[in-house]
Amino acid sequence: MHAIDSTPKKPEKGMPLHFKVLIGFTLGTALGLLAHATATDAAWIHGIIDYLTKPFGQIFLNLLFMLVVPLIFSALVLGVAELGDVAALGRLGWKTLLYTASVTGAAVLIGLVCVHIFQPGMHMDASLAEKALSGNVLKAGEIVSKGNELRFMDLLVNIVPHNIVGAMADDKQKLGIVFFALMVGIGLVMKPTPGTQAFKGAMNGLFEICMHLIGMFILLAPYAVAAFMFNLTFQLGWDVIQSLIWFVVTVLAALALHGFVVIPLWVRLMGGMSPRLFFRETQEATLTAFATASSTATLPVTLRVAEENLKLPRKVSRFVLTVGASANHHGTALFEGITVLFLAQVYGVQLGIPQQLMVLVLCILGGIGTAGIPSGSLPVIAMICGIVGINPEGIGIIIGVNTFLDMCRTSLNVTGDLATAVVVAKRSGEQDMPDDETMAKLDELVH
Repeated sequence: MHAIDSTPKKPEKGMPLHFKVLIGFTLGTALGLLAHATATDAAWIHGIIDYLTKPFGQIFLNLLFMLVVPLIFSALVLGVAELGDVAALGRLGWKTLLYTASVTGAAVLIGLVCVHIFQPGMHMDASLAEKALSGNVLKAGEIVSKGNELRFMDLLVNIVPHNIVGAMADDKQKLGIVFFALMVGIGLVMKPTPGTQAFKGAMNGLFEICMHLIGMFILLAPYAVAAFMFNLTFQLGWDVIQSLIWFVVTVLAALALHGFVVIPLWVRLMGGMSPRLFFRETQEATLTAFATASSTATLPVTLRVAEENLKLPRKVSRFVLTVGASANHHGTALFEGITVLFLAQVYGVQLGIPQQLMVLVLCILGGIGTAGIPSGSLPVIAMICGIVGINPEGIGIIIGVNTFLDMCRTSLNVTGDLATAVVVAKRSGEQDMPDDETMAKLDELVH
């Protein structure tokens, strides 16, 4: 366990950031619904969206994404270098992969069971489905074309990038950056010279700069989430939301089951940590993920929460969480499975047990291969639909509510990343997890 810095720290002033995010969410939603009900065709409302809320939200995301590549690269290089042993890296990597695949499989299975229980596709009238689809035909076509370009073998091959600069510019090749960082970290471990130590120092400086800058940018999250929810609810209104309510309820129920039943049991039984302690100390990362709808953009907060709040070893947290931001997406895989079966119900396509097992496997792989960016799962869903014989353009039906659900499933993605880090730290013998009483004493020392 890290030594505790007993230097007094100034208490934070004002309301905590996650409360501000919740206020922004509520205010944005209420104003958006009010504007939809009273001024749908008002030019000034569209002017506010086109020239204020939409650009502001995009600038907020761009501020975060411009630092994602240097942050992922520096964090993973340092995480591998601090292991100090290539064999230890192998053991950590296999544990991370095994736990990720197992818990992601459980998430997808929960999603498939919830679809069979709630039958969301059976509650949607054909005219309502057509209405939901009509406004998103062009966007659905773009997503389908991207889905047609996806091939799992290509995803596998692209893990080893032929052009690292190109991989940095392509959101679909984030795993290539992870692989390159792993190789650089291994090189640092195998070649301890003054030059490589100087490079390690530079990486540490880059990491600290990225963490500081994103910490500044994340203060804009409450205003950004208010802008996102205002745009979403003004566009949809109650009619379309009500037509998709069973789908939304199914997704939220499955996310809740996995997030509040499976993950707590996993953290307790496999990680040796109190679930109450885990959720209390990770709530900032979870709500930041909700605000940004991006695992990669949330990574600085996730890393800080893991090291400062959960007291996880840096060499474990930096490795597991950096890889997890690109490849460990419980909520995304769950959502993909639900959406595929929902569209099958809407179109009356009967999927037998073998086809549903295929969907489960494809969603596990898709959850690993999906970019940790907003709506990164939609092309994967379109691809899976095409494989099992469902019209991929049906993805347009759920585009309207996807933004909100993307925020929810990203929160589960980040929570799952942190839970994986807790389990890997415990199972690797790196750390004994503190109980609530010990944690309270540590908090007193720190604060």
